Amino acid sequence: MYRYCIYPKEIAIILGKSYTHSCQLVRTIKDAYGITSKRSISIKEFCEYMDLPHDDIFNMINQSTMSLRGKSA
Repeated sequence: MYRYCIYPKEIAIILGKSYTHSCQLVRTIKDAYGITSKRSISIKEFCEYMDLPHDDIFNMINQSTMSLRGKSA
């Protein structure tokens, strides 16, 4: 199963920024796309806003979650 949402902690790792900066970026992206505060942003929305390659980010996030699942099983 694949994940389609991205969280500030992952954004911080991908961009090499602080968690606080990543939270501010998430709020900025939500404002830009008119997303309510309760909804997460998608990997696609993040990539479009930051002009990053969707496939690379999607695979990076889903490979890391798959490897974590493999270790706990």
